[in-house]
Amino acid sequence: MSDFPIQSLLPDILDALAKHPRLVLEAPPGAGKTTQVPLALLAAPWREGRKILMLEPRRVAARAAAGFMAQQQGEPVGQSVGYRIRFESKVSAATEVEVLTEGLLTRRIQDDPLLEDVAAIIFDEFHERHLAGDLGLAMACDIQQQLRPDLRLLIMSATLDGERLAKQLDAPCLSSEGRSFSVDVTHLPTRKDEPLIAQCRRAVELALQQHPGDVLVFLPGQHEIQRLQDALTPLVSAQLEVLALHGNLPVEQQSRVLQPAGKGIRRVVVASNVAESSVTLPGVRVVIDSGLAREPRFDPSSGFSRLQTVSISQASADQRSGRAGRVSSGWCYRLWPASQRLEPMRRAEIQHSELSSLALELAAWGGETLPFIDPPPIGTLQAARDLLLALGALDSERRITALGRRMLGLGTHPRMAAMLLAVHDDTEKALACDLAALIEARDPLIGGRRDDWQARWLALVDLRARRAPHAASNSGLKLIDAAAAQWRRRLRCETLPPDSVPAHALGDVLLHAFPDRIGKQHESEPLRYQLSGGRMARLHPDSTLYGEPWLCASELKFEAKEALILRAAPIDQHRLEQDFPERFLSSEIVRWDERSNALVARRERRFDQILLSSQSGGKVDPEQATAALCALVRQKGLDILPWTEKAQQFRLRVCRLREWLPELALPDLSEPALLATLEAWLQPTLRGKSRLDSLDAAALGDALFGLFDWNTRQQIDRLAPTSLKVPSGIERTMAYAEDGPPVLAVKLQELFGLAESPRIADGRVTVMLHLLSPGGKPLQITQDLKNFWNSTYAEVRKEMKGRYPRHPWPEDPWNAPATHRAKPRGT
Repeated sequence: MSDFPIQSLLPDILDALAKHPRLVLEAPPGAGKTTQVPLALLAAPWREGRKILMLEPRRVAARAAAGFMAQQQGEPVGQSVGYRIRFESKVSAATEVEVLTEGLLTRRIQDDPLLEDVAAIIFDEFHERHLAGDLGLAMACDIQQQLRPDLRLLIMSATLDGERLAKQLDAPCLSSEGRSFSVDVTHLPTRKDEPLIAQCRRAVELALQQHPGDVLVFLPGQHEIQRLQDALTPLVSAQLEVLALHGNLPVEQQSRVLQPAGKGIRRVVVASNVAESSVTLPGVRVVIDSGLAREPRFDPSSGFSRLQTVSISQASADQRSGRAGRVSSGWCYRLWPASQRLEPMRRAEIQHSELSSLALELAAWGGETLPFIDPPPIGTLQAARDLLLALGALDSERRITALGRRMLGLGTHPRMAAMLLAVHDDTEKALACDLAALIEARDPLIGGRRDDWQARWLALVDLRARRAPHAASNSGLKLIDAAAAQWRRRLRCETLPPDSVPAHALGDVLLHAFPDRIGKQHESEPLRYQLSGGRMARLHPDSTLYGEPWLCASELKFEAKEALILRAAPIDQHRLEQDFPERFLSSEIVRWDERSNALVARRERRFDQILLSSQSGGKVDPEQATAALCALVRQKGLDILPWTEKAQQFRLRVCRLREWLPELALPDLSEPALLATLEAWLQPTLRGKSRLDSLDAAALGDALFGLFDWNTRQQIDRLAPTSLKVPSGIERTMAYAEDGPPVLAVKLQELFGLAESPRIADGRVTVMLHLLSPGGKPLQITQDLKNFWNSTYAEVRKEMKGRYPRHPWPEDPWNAPATHRAKPRGT
């Protein structure tokens, strides 16, 4: 243990956890935190014989960490040190340190919230910020706060901002020195039109020629790893090995990579980002970094989070290059331009992933909120809950159902879980396992574009029958076959998958995973489908699914007008009726017919929003008619109603008074408010009518006026009058608008003698005067009549006197008599 830099910090770690239940530990790669800290915690008095759990982001790292610690203990894995990963475990009654992948912790917590046999949980490599890790930490913090204040939580990271995390968790923070040597970093950008694999091979050949030691190449995933291995095959010799390292390798091959090479043998290890942290590769002196990784991103086409190739963060780039300096000075070739800027840190997965699994976990936990480091986005979480409701995992109150708990126990995406649990018999269960494996895997078909699941499943059948699959990846199909077998073992399904099924059999199973993406063929346009959610979707013109009356679409490309179906399977309507009888509804509906400009009654049968049949329903029911007319007004707006000018102005007067005199607390007559309350004020007036043009305008006005008692209407008339009496003695109408002051249009001669602009609303609002010529043309717009008389009137008089000689233009408008008439002839 003394060989590791973390050794000197172990007493401080034990002391900190003795005084505080949480601790953040920053330690760079090579410090030994993964394999030394868990063993050190075994001596802590607070452990009291209970287990230490350590979470690892990846299966390779979990196996490697458990193996190294077991070796230090002089035992095989499964004794005092063991591990659990998906579909595999090596633990026993004697296990004291248990290494597990992140998703398994939430299962354990849901099954045993007290965690009575656990003393501490270590979150290793927390900087990777996987969704399962964030959820596990939030649940563990909740347990610590509510049930187990003695539970210790240790968060370890190589590149995370430890001080920020420690502040959020109210925890102390310790830092360890790493063990690394200098690394010479060189950028080796691509040549013109050079593919990634060719660039990697060039870098590998350069490294082997110019530097000693092993070479570690970082590529985004298994596909690229295999291609580079193939490209490097000519270099393999008795003195050079080319090995792969990724999560899908058999355990024996993973173990071989993690062991030292034989004497005199150099290695080129081609790895995914599993080699970025937690595992040690002995002998590496050169790192070649593509700068790429596969990380989960939400894919709206499939409804899942799928692995996408993305640029790594600067923190990941630093960690990768550090792998070259573990045993002595090293070299790193970065395959991107030095001018390219990377994001400083990796984004938390919770911020850009599909969250239905998280939403199901939260529902099972029984709490709306948990103390997340970064809370889940509200909109994404609500969309996830809507999906769970459609899958039957949540009820209308967002509580988890019995089906939802069974789905949670499968530890897979809720769509897949719903499908695996909905099958009718063992043959269908085996078929569902095949589909789950196919959906979760990379597409095995090579070349061309096929949008049907049948072609992919038949390729799997060919593999099992030892026939050469047509236009499909043999290695990809083998992985899918192994995953399907794991699902059958998990579901205790002893029936082997069939070697042939009816055309709709796959869709009849698939529809339970995608109940929101069921489509019926359009009657007159066979390439178009009405989806159960209301949208339209279309097949590609050369689709192999052409002519199918019903489809379940697992992947859709959403476009502005309608979606393109990328992958689907035909389904049988009788099976749909059998499995989802509650979604087939018959109803008597009343709808507005634009052609006849009237309401019509129809008898309709629907599957969700898919119309199956429609027949005349005879005479329109009066109650349904009024509700339908209200719905029409709500859809098209208030302008569709036959308003009188008096009613429109009354509405505007009330709206303006609500702004000018809020203390009056007048009812809201804005358009949104009236549309929201149509049933209260408009519906009584619509009774017995099936057409809007039969609505009397006077009755509509009465419905609006009826919202106010007599005293309130008198108050409205006083504070926001419809007209004002001007000095000429005439009542002139005022006009109100959505905003601004009321407008009074009046001939200038009618205001002689008036010193100030009129005011309304208890003097709070000055009327806007539109001063008109004798011919009714606007001369001036003002709210300051006094200033007009003093500064502008003389110019207006000079200009207008010759044009309108029969009308008075006195030099002193203050004292001249107001009039609306011209001067008598001869004067």
